[in-house]
Amino acid sequence: MSAPESVLDVVPVMPVVVVDDLAAAVPIARALVAGGLPAIELTLRTPVALDALRAIVAEVPGILVGAGTIVTPQQAADAAAAGAQFLVSPGATPTLLSAMVDTGLPFLPGTATVSEVLAVLERGLTEMKFFPAEASGGSAYLKAIAGPVPQARFCPTGGITPASAPTYLALPNVGCVGGSWLTPADAVAAGDWARIEALAKEAAALG
Repeated sequence: MSAPESVLDVVPVMPVVVVDDLAAAVPIARALVAGGLPAIELTLRTPVALDALRAIVAEVPGILVGAGTIVTPQQAADAAAAGAQFLVSPGATPTLLSAMVDTGLPFLPGTATVSEVLAVLERGLTEMKFFPAEASGGSAYLKAIAGPVPQARFCPTGGITPASAPTYLALPNVGCVGGSWLTPADAVAAGDWARIEALAKEAAALG
């Protein structure tokens, strides 16, 4: 899939996925696409993450592949080289912001405070991640800051559930939410791709 005009507008729930077993990467991605979520944020938290990203890019057509948990400039460069189509970071220092800009890829820098949001806006960026969403004030927080910084749009991630997702998605400054519930560890371990597809269908229906 070609890079969209906005990462926030591709799917209502962005699957946030941790891959420990490289063999599971492609089946997970295929199940998400089959369920109506043609996007994935593959977190760089495991030794096989970059190889998993390469495999999905090569073997799963029609999916937008992103790399998450970008915390160093080198990770940003490595993810871009591996074929990532967008980047997501849990936070955003000036150095990390510059490194992500340098990749030429769309990205969602992590923010959790109004000052961090303003710092990202000062760089000419209006789309960002809100993390950790529930621990940082949840949907009530995002609703409160929509007044002073209406130009900022978010993908809140962290602690969001199928029950709470609609409350976030109803906000004018939320484009999508990050969902880690789509790929339960037990389903992945069992190779229960049908369950992941079913969870994706439920999430896709939230849009």
